Amino acid sequence: MIRSKWTITKKGRKGTMNQRLQAFSSWLQQQHSSFAFITSSANVFYLSGFRCDPHERLLALLVFPDSEPALVCPQMEAPRARRSGFGYTVIGYDDSTDPWNEIRRHLEARGIKAVSIAVEKNDLSFARFERLSALFPNAKWHDAEEKLRQLRLIKDEQEMKVLRQAAKLADKAIEIGVSAIRPGVTELELVALIEYELKKLGVEGMSFPTTVLTGAKSADPHGVPGTAAVAPGDFVLFDLGVIVDGYCSDITRTVVCQTASDEQRLIYDTVRRAQQAAIDACRPQTAMKKIDRAARNVIEQAGYGDYFTHRVGHGLGIEIHEYPSLHGANNEPLAPGMVFTIEPGIYVPSIGGVRIEDDVAVTDHGVEVLTSFSKELIIV
Repeated sequence: MIRSKWTITKKGRKGTMNQRLQAFSSWLQQQHSSFAFITSSANVFYLSGFRCDPHERLLALLVFPDSEPALVCPQMEAPRARRSGFGYTVIGYDDSTDPWNEIRRHLEARGIKAVSIAVEKNDLSFARFERLSALFPNAKWHDAEEKLRQLRLIKDEQEMKVLRQAAKLADKAIEIGVSAIRPGVTELELVALIEYELKKLGVEGMSFPTTVLTGAKSADPHGVPGTAAVAPGDFVLFDLGVIVDGYCSDITRTVVCQTASDEQRLIYDTVRRAQQAAIDACRPQTAMKKIDRAARNVIEQAGYGDYFTHRVGHGLGIEIHEYPSLHGANNEPLAPGMVFTIEPGIYVPSIGGVRIEDDVAVTDHGVEVLTSFSKELIIV
């Protein structure tokens, strides 16, 4: 591997972040890139350790093949960027300043004459592409997103530690919600209770808006909680996740209020068996499509194939949905360190829906299931 020439600073930077920067810089050398212009908040955090939602303002990490990186952020965020452990240049700009002029001055001071610039093709807006192109009208462009996706795909032990913590808190959130079910309580009341109790435990935020759906609404895989009240005989579906140190968990459990019909029991048992079949199929070198097929076979054999309307799982980490995508056409093999969800479901409009979701990590010999709340049918 080609090594970058610059020396990793030890001041305030976590070793893992430095290693990521070094690996990415080495790749830029291999690609003969002048520099990379990284703007997605997730990738900036992955490489720098600085978490920031700049809203409409520009956030960018400039990574060079043979010299130290630089971070561009709103001036009001600059002190926090330095406290985050990013030990290199932080270029802060205020709201009356054009950040592109600051970027131009910084690159001129470095003597950068860009020939090839790496960007995230799915993140860099056309407006920002125009501004960057104006600085370097003769530059060639290439994609950095695929490389960053590869780097983020395999979680290191520090990432796994945080993901395990996030999974435990997701289990706790389900416990809170299930214990509060009673006829008459609304979906939004359950959402509010879960998030309030988690805040008391110090949880910084949710991975996505907490979902609680009851009755027929549970048959909508991406339904929105409202004022619908739980009634006896309803499926009650919880889908939620917790953020810990910038990393997301994601869990779904479905329970029944007071009494379950024979078909509800059959649907639930089918989903539970489908999920276990998918988990059992997870081994290094197994094609991802086989994980989806393992779950789908169980559901189809039970006669509910038309009611399983999505892939079996998705990657998670810094983002709640990231690579890999476990669908029926993905031939990519599993590898140790990948983390993703396994979440088959059956959604029958006249009855309701059941989804069971766990977070799993591929190991050398199988998988570690990170979430652990009971998957037996719970009737409350």
